Amino acid sequence: MKDVRECILYEDKDILVCHKPAGIAVQSGRVGSMDLESLLKNYIAQKKPGKIPYLAVIHRLDQPVEGVLVFALNPKAAAALNRQMTAGEISKTYLAVTDVKRESVLQKESTDTKEEEKVQMICLTDWLCKDNKTNSSSVVPAGTAGAKKAVLYYKILESREVQGQKHCMVQIRLETGRHHQIRVQLSHAGMPLVGDRKYNPVENSREALALCSVQLEFTHPASGKKMKFQVVPTGTAFREFSVKKI
Repeated sequence: MKDVRECILYEDKDILVCHKPAGIAVQSGRVGSMDLESLLKNYIAQKKPGKIPYLAVIHRLDQPVEGVLVFALNPKAAAALNRQMTAGEISKTYLAVTDVKRESVLQKESTDTKEEEKVQMICLTDWLCKDNKTNSSSVVPAGTAGAKKAVLYYKILESREVQGQKHCMVQIRLETGRHHQIRVQLSHAGMPLVGDRKYNPVENSREALALCSVQLEFTHPASGKKMKFQVVPTGTAFREFSVKKI
């Protein structure tokens, strides 16, 4: 990233919203490794010399995932946003490009929908278990020790034939926030993500992971105003489709 200011979508005295590029970590424990949190703190410090910059991470995206993030710029805003996050009041919408391993996924109809959605979305409910040694998660039977319930809703927006392989562009709403949840659940459902060399067993391309958090909705922690931010994904896999703001 040449200049962190290029990724900032909105900023006031309480919050900062940015479009995180793919390939950069939100936070990193590695010495000498620059992450988005550090870049933004440096940006804030340059604006207010002599003051220790305050920046609270409210939620994260995996390093290969791009998309919208909100940060808090003071403790009061952080507390309010964290309460919204805990209560499920921060809404995140994703777009992904997937391979289609089972044709049945294209014909599947939903009988379970999110109340606010005008178009039906298919509900996926699984139990996921994380393996810390491999930094991966897998779908396991309910009742498995350490397993956590994972729920998401999705709808297929478009499907295309690309070099003999059927690809779909999928819109996703998360009900829960589990480790690698979208990647694991869609792969288990027969729609592994393009560019996912961890959960797509036949993926051998050099494409970036085709997953983007394209929309974020929350209530401003100070004004109470409803806030909505949208971005268009930049990954090459999305260029196969008519991508526009949702």
